[in-house]
Amino acid sequence: MTSLNQKLFQRSQEFIPGGVNSPVRAFKSVGGTPVFFKQGKGAYVWDADNKSYIDYVGSWGPLILGHAHPEVIKAVQNKIKDGLTFGAPTEAELEIAELLCKLVPSIEQVRLVSSGTEATMTAIRLARGYTGRNRIIKFEGCYHGHDDALLVKAGSGALTLGCPSSAGVPAEVTNSTTVLNFNDLEELEQIFSKAGREVAAVIVEPVAGNMNFVTPNPKFLPALRELCTKYGSVLIFDEVMTGFRVGLGCAQGVYNIKPDLTTLGKVIGGGMPMAAFGGKREIMQCLAPVGSVYQAGTLSGNPIAVSAGLATLQMVQTPGFYEKLTSSTQQLTNGLTGIAKKYEIPFCAQSLGGMFGLYFRGDIPSSYAEVMECDVESFNRFFHAMLEEGIYFAPSSFEAGFVSSAHSDMVIRKTLQAAERVFSTWK
Repeated sequence: MTSLNQKLFQRSQEFIPGGVNSPVRAFKSVGGTPVFFKQGKGAYVWDADNKSYIDYVGSWGPLILGHAHPEVIKAVQNKIKDGLTFGAPTEAELEIAELLCKLVPSIEQVRLVSSGTEATMTAIRLARGYTGRNRIIKFEGCYHGHDDALLVKAGSGALTLGCPSSAGVPAEVTNSTTVLNFNDLEELEQIFSKAGREVAAVIVEPVAGNMNFVTPNPKFLPALRELCTKYGSVLIFDEVMTGFRVGLGCAQGVYNIKPDLTTLGKVIGGGMPMAAFGGKREIMQCLAPVGSVYQAGTLSGNPIAVSAGLATLQMVQTPGFYEKLTSSTQQLTNGLTGIAKKYEIPFCAQSLGGMFGLYFRGDIPSSYAEVMECDVESFNRFFHAMLEEGIYFAPSSFEAGFVSSAHSDMVIRKTLQAAERVFSTWK
């Protein structure tokens, strides 16, 4: 019997490229039919066939409070009565801007936008306008949205021109983008010694969440800060994913590094389309209308999105919130690691705040190359087995996972019981 999920996917492929509106949703990496969801509540989601799942995707990070949190829903309902959008300033925009500057000390001024891609794209443009330079450094495995200049993979060496990793991106657009290896200090110092005065900015996920989940080596972020300061380059922390997800002060608070610019998204919108970029006042003052770097957006600072974001940011400031979130995530990763070890399965996991990574390999990876050594077939097998058990992990071995405050001890326990059943039959 054909499920409703299957029927919906068949229909959607006729009208939507690949049947989805964002590539990873298509399950191409893991195989099978994508799940079409119709409802979420707390740590659970329900698909078109009314099957429930414990959700460790959380809309790819924004839902740190879980699905349909009462305070967020209430805030949206109260605000929506007044209208959907104005294309003009509102007091709520000022309120969330003040809050972001208060919670993230490196941000002295901030501008709201509608997506993480928009935030990183403008941060790059702003850095170039501020420095008068063109070259951008990024790191292999770090994703910063689908801006042309950042859809690039490395050439054969650190100084080789980057080549586009997407059709439709002209090579000349990526000629000024240099790609280095995440956590490679020697390569980083080499490129700065040769071309440091050409570098407008370094953009990095301080904790990489788009090549699974890779944390920085202890010396990596401090070296970035030191080199950018020495050569007058702008250090951009892309915290679209890690912002308020790994701690109240974001990843920069966890690692005590102060970037020049920060991009934020996901959690600050509380599940609604909203993002932001901000940083040093002298850099932000280069933006129009006070400066010559242009950026605009019809729906920037949308009042409904701002209301959801404000409600979420108020909740995460509750005393003990991140301690409990961290504990729940560690309970999950430690439990999965212990079960896999019991059945002698090459597997490891790690976490930070409410983010985690699962790896089918002997030890935790520290670079894109090491992530690529993970056993993808084993992950795919695990994914589908857990999905059958009613546990929804990210449908790709190269994506981080997320725990919310709605993931109670009982929810984590149910997940580990399902993993026990799956791993016990592993051969």
